[in-house]
Amino acid sequence: MSIPGRPVAQFAAWDYVVFILMLLVSVVIGVYHAIKARRQQSNQQFLLGGRNMRALPVAMSLTASFMSAVTVIGTPSEVYHYGAIFLVFCISYTIVAIASAEIFLPIFYRLNITSTYEYLGLRYNKAARYIGTFLYIILTVLYTGIVIYAPALALNQITGFNLWGVLVATGLVCTFYCTLGGLKAVVWTDVFQMLIMISGFLAVIIRGSVVQGGFQRIWNISREGGRLNFWDFDPDPLRRHTFWTIVVGGSFMWTAIYGINQSQVQRYLACRSMFEGKLSLYLNMVGLWLTAVCAVLSGLTMYSIYYQCDPITAKQVSAADQLLPYLVMDFLGDYPGVPGLFVAAAYSGTLSTVSSSINALAAVTVEDILKPNFTLSEKKLTWITKGLSLMFGVICIGMAALSSLMGGVLQAALTIFGVIGGPLLGFFLLGMIFPCANSTGAISGLVVSFVVTLWAGIGGQVYPPLAEKTRLLPVSTEGCLYNITEPTGTATVSTWTTMSQVTEPDFRPGIANTWYSLSYLYLSPLATLIVLIIGLIVSFLTGKSKQEVDERLLITRKSLVCFSYFAKEDDHSEVKDVTEKTHKAEDKGQENPAFSHPEVNCSEKQNPILSTTYL
Repeated sequence: MSIPGRPVAQFAAWDYVVFILMLLVSVVIGVYHAIKARRQQSNQQFLLGGRNMRALPVAMSLTASFMSAVTVIGTPSEVYHYGAIFLVFCISYTIVAIASAEIFLPIFYRLNITSTYEYLGLRYNKAARYIGTFLYIILTVLYTGIVIYAPALALNQITGFNLWGVLVATGLVCTFYCTLGGLKAVVWTDVFQMLIMISGFLAVIIRGSVVQGGFQRIWNISREGGRLNFWDFDPDPLRRHTFWTIVVGGSFMWTAIYGINQSQVQRYLACRSMFEGKLSLYLNMVGLWLTAVCAVLSGLTMYSIYYQCDPITAKQVSAADQLLPYLVMDFLGDYPGVPGLFVAAAYSGTLSTVSSSINALAAVTVEDILKPNFTLSEKKLTWITKGLSLMFGVICIGMAALSSLMGGVLQAALTIFGVIGGPLLGFFLLGMIFPCANSTGAISGLVVSFVVTLWAGIGGQVYPPLAEKTRLLPVSTEGCLYNITEPTGTATVSTWTTMSQVTEPDFRPGIANTWYSLSYLYLSPLATLIVLIIGLIVSFLTGKSKQEVDERLLITRKSLVCFSYFAKEDDHSEVKDVTEKTHKAEDKGQENPAFSHPEVNCSEKQNPILSTTYL
């Protein structure tokens, strides 16, 4: 067994071959779909694949979009330092899949919209729609740049992989196949990339089991080291990860991603029927379980190998996100092409996330900004959408380059991206649940919620929680074959610590140990509740408007029980009626003849005139 201290292997020719093959296959998929659809390529075909996708590839695309390189590299490190309680997220994934399939999908699908923020225009007004759209664009561009840069830096420092070469290459490949092939190219490259990611995890787990003489030894070492901490029912909201923070907070956080985030919603809206859309979400749930299990087992494998000589304490790596790449080069470096497979897995996570973001950014820009304000032909829209895909790809590459200069601000940027999901989820839920809510109340609730969660998020970055709340598990250097002159003390380890860290001030106010120490997972449910409460109060105070709220814009019993297998066609019924009854100036979703798959025989589909609720 390797002991930290010896030089690890570097990338060899076969590793580069494997990585380049992964990029080439992604390009070929994009070119294939561009050629296949060259004669019938419309804007809807480009953005939604003609709304004719099947459940399985969409499900794999949803999972791959979730599996960024942050997941591939960061989650095993999380398990190494904090234990396998991360696996409790599987319960959250189940709740999220059910909520997205039975609450959000029926509403978005029947409205026949392309952008989720079209809903905000239909339910509230144009101002609400623009607010949601601009927040999504700014935060997605920022996050996508970080997703490209952060893992690239970690891999560069361990494998010697050229940093800027791979940044530009991955960014250009993403932009190329997104611009050429549209959503179908994104979905099918995601399918390929997910298989590569799972293969990377399996290579680590299988090789670790061989080195340790069987998985039973890995399990035993992990149990003795306190890493099998699956059940922790401490109700303390300041604890970073417990059963309650993960199940409650994690469910809200991931619902904000799968329920309303354009990058995810756009995929299941591309399915040929509501049944296929729901099925894609449930199959995605299984994919998320598989991903979580593989990531946790990789983390336990890593701990079982280094449990007596922690590479961070031994100063073989400088940050937690470098642990898994270090393990791969240490234990798999002698196998030609295997390190290349792992790097291909990590960058497949980057490609899937970036391609999803580029396609979604183009969609919201066209649907929420251009179409409501300009009259454009279908051909022009298609070319503009492709141009926007190219533009956003270049912007994301530029954002990745800018990330290299931001230092510790990156931690704050990731926090800002996390806390915006809760306010936006509340923004949507307020309109879907309460017919009495108006635009003034909704926007007021969004603003207050965003300010509160941003305050808590930034405070948590400036004043990190105490070790007693994060419960960082102990590591050892007893098995190292040399002395460690400057041992690392017990302190909170961030999953992403490659960049310069924010230095905690000498003075620590009392609020730092209470409000600022709130578990990051509780920010999302807190934000959602603030939007609902403030939104309702302001709506009542500002008086009821005369606006009619169409029943299809609300969560109804029909949405919850209307499973779509035995149904009639016309599930995407008269969105025009909804548009005219709410805001006539708003742009409506496109009618599409591709929806011919049998749907549920629900009463709202039989009767084009739906009941309305007056505010």
